[in-house]
Amino acid sequence: MAKKRPQTKANQPQITDGEIPVVGAREPCPCGSGRRYKACHGRAASHAATELVQRPFEGLPGECDWVALRELVPAATVELTLKDGLPEGVPSVTLATVLPMAWPALRREDGSVLIGLQNDTASGDISRDLADTLQRALEAEPGTPVQGRRAPAESPRLQDLLDPEGAFEPVVHSGFEFWVPDSENATADVTASLERANAAAIPTVKLTGVDAAYWCETPEKNHLRWVMPHPEERLLDALARLHAAGRSSLGEGTRLVGSFRAHGLTVPVWDLPSGVGAEDVEKPAAEFAERLAAALATDAPLTPEERRARGGLTNRQVTLS
Repeated sequence: MAKKRPQTKANQPQITDGEIPVVGAREPCPCGSGRRYKACHGRAASHAATELVQRPFEGLPGECDWVALRELVPAATVELTLKDGLPEGVPSVTLATVLPMAWPALRREDGSVLIGLQNDTASGDISRDLADTLQRALEAEPGTPVQGRRAPAESPRLQDLLDPEGAFEPVVHSGFEFWVPDSENATADVTASLERANAAAIPTVKLTGVDAAYWCETPEKNHLRWVMPHPEERLLDALARLHAAGRSSLGEGTRLVGSFRAHGLTVPVWDLPSGVGAEDVEKPAAEFAERLAAALATDAPLTPEERRARGGLTNRQVTLS
């Protein structure tokens, strides 16, 4: 018996790219090519989902604070403002650094929504993954957590869902009690998770006089970590000018020791003596901001001493993301 020949592409109904549905990676592509979806139209979707977005929070109010809460701050919350307003039955949407049990999101019994920022994400675009989690949390049953997943490649990003004019005002907490408004009725798992999280939290304070600067206390010394929005190369030049001139410290016993690179932004870091608290660096930080603005406005080539200072700062740069 003669074998049936596979139906040719010409004999199959043609589908435009915009009409091709998403199917399993190993299933035949709906376009009729005869290839598996992952090797055909799924290839572009897979690439879009895994391509790293260098500045996922760019365009959001408070981009520098988004980075700080994602990478540096143990316990903090921010009330979010949605572009289209809150849906019926959702009294509030709150961004949190971490949620109990590492949940990506939680719809509380009262209908309010908590979104966790420091969770692992499935794609290369944190903004898209968080937006997908937010949308699913808004529709979840009250009293249930939302699990993570890879967001569809063409789904909205946070920039599409949040009000671009909304305020972004982080509230830093000493612990994670905001997890359990009714601690007496918390489950044993949540209570245990809360105790572990509180024990690991590093005391952190947000400065009030400058943007996105966070003081933290560690056993040996304190630190100031300051997320800055300036282009990296220009910022490093400016820091080098100040460092070479002996004007990069925040007062006696303090020292600019290097920087982090996180989500497309640069985070200079200062070591502080153990006795120097957050309130002690408010004025020096404001004064440093003025010196930095002047250095950023300078276009003159770096001197040999400034180039050496820049090289030292670059060598002590650590990438967090």
